Amino acid sequence: MKILVTGSSGTIGTRLCETLLEHGDEVIGIDWVANKWNENVEAVTRHIDLRDEVEVANLDLPKDIDAVVHLAANARVYELVEHPDRARDNFVTLFNALEMARTTGIPRFLFASSREGYGNIQAKQYTEDLVRVENCESPYTASKVGGEALVEAYTRCYGIDHVIFRFSNVYGMYDDSVRVVPLFIRKARKNEPLMVYGKEKCLDFTYIDDAIDGILKALDNFEHAKNGTYNVAYGEGTTIVHLAERVKKLLGSSSPLEVGVPRTGEVVRYVANITKAKETFGYEPRVPFEEGIEKAVAWYEEHKV
Repeated sequence: MKILVTGSSGTIGTRLCETLLEHGDEVIGIDWVANKWNENVEAVTRHIDLRDEVEVANLDLPKDIDAVVHLAANARVYELVEHPDRARDNFVTLFNALEMARTTGIPRFLFASSREGYGNIQAKQYTEDLVRVENCESPYTASKVGGEALVEAYTRCYGIDHVIFRFSNVYGMYDDSVRVVPLFIRKARKNEPLMVYGKEKCLDFTYIDDAIDGILKALDNFEHAKNGTYNVAYGEGTTIVHLAERVKKLLGSSSPLEVGVPRTGEVVRYVANITKAKETFGYEPRVPFEEGIEKAVAWYEEHKV
């Protein structure tokens, strides 16, 4: 297949591109920054700003691209509370990517949405039908819920078939941001305090290879999956307190654990129901949290990230 991946220098984008290349697929990456993780991915990446309509319009793309996987986004929830203009960037980036697909005749569009869309409703497990506009907790959430609506509109108006993934806390490698897993690893190495915003905060952590497997299976089974929305997660909850304790133990750290109140805009509990993805395109996560966090710490230690 010939796949265009936006956000190809990011965490999921890097792992997806290198996996596609290993499988013999042709990859075109788009990102505004160089890929510092993998020189083979960097070699197929075009550096443009997807917010810039002129740059997007001037892209010289082949006419036979099979699908766009749109991963590019500002993805830190609380940072978008502090800087809501970054949510606007998410809307513009998605619009320009959809226009690129429409004007160049790309028939399939896969969109990375988020479990943030469910908000803070009280459900034991979250099924795909539970997202509501009135439950948007943050500008980031709004950019993803609104983004899903825009993708749906392009299917109805222009015949671009889609798949929407609601990812949940993807972790494991290729991430040196202030997301909680790499942040805790860095701080634990230095024996610095680990701050947990909400003692009971519990989320569904997805090891990166499981997230990639979900994308690949949806591509391989696109006719079954098309025009649907799917939770891609592990299907079990882990508290942030437990995450902190495991990172400390794995690194032999003396970092003190500090617990504060939940921050504005953040979801405090989420466990995904992944039945729909399993039944529709064969998604089957293989890496539980305890194994995944060991893999993650080992990767960060090996690469000194």
